[in-house]
Amino acid sequence: MEKRSLKEWLIRSFILMIGLTIAHFGVTLFLLSDLGADPFNVLIQGIYRKLVNLTGSSLLTHGRTHMLISLLIIAFLLLIDKIYIKAGTVLCMICGGPIIDAFTWLLHFILPDNMHLIYRLFMLIFGCIILAYGMTIVIQSDAGTGPNDLVALVLSDKIHKKFGIIRLIVDAVFTLLGFALGGVVGAGTIVCIALVGPVAGFFLPVNGRLVNRCVRKSCS
Repeated sequence: MEKRSLKEWLIRSFILMIGLTIAHFGVTLFLLSDLGADPFNVLIQGIYRKLVNLTGSSLLTHGRTHMLISLLIIAFLLLIDKIYIKAGTVLCMICGGPIIDAFTWLLHFILPDNMHLIYRLFMLIFGCIILAYGMTIVIQSDAGTGPNDLVALVLSDKIHKKFGIIRLIVDAVFTLLGFALGGVVGAGTIVCIALVGPVAGFFLPVNGRLVNRCVRKSCS
């Protein structure tokens, strides 16, 4: 593997953060649509609601729970094999939750309290597309990735199965566990599973060329 300069790592991490911010804006949109959530956030919702019920803490938020569980995943994977953890992985895990909290706070000032179903469906679909677009930037930054992809990558490498199949199983497990704990599973979850993959597949090569062009231009 070609050794990267500090400058290139910083550029790739910056690109990752742009993608992460875009992706989590999409996540926030369809969380607020109240029509379900993506598989990882179904799990986070369930854990968050259980913790709130048990502790009654007003300091706990969805985003902080997201960050806590993500960091636990990093700690676990470090014990298995640290080669999967990159600088960008840590950024994804630490920054994802606070970004969701920030967008949730901001959008509450913009969105009406009782939205018509049509608007909620639009938020859901638009959110999935934005999520998929941002996710492809994160992946193409080659600086790290988020929880779903990271867990699926490690498992697929360890048991020598195709990444796509393992990712589907990981998403199903996250969804079932989250639902059992009280997370919201609805049309949004189904749409996310059905829509994000194809949209990401469309944007992946496009963003790959864009990222490589930006990196070459910045490092030249």
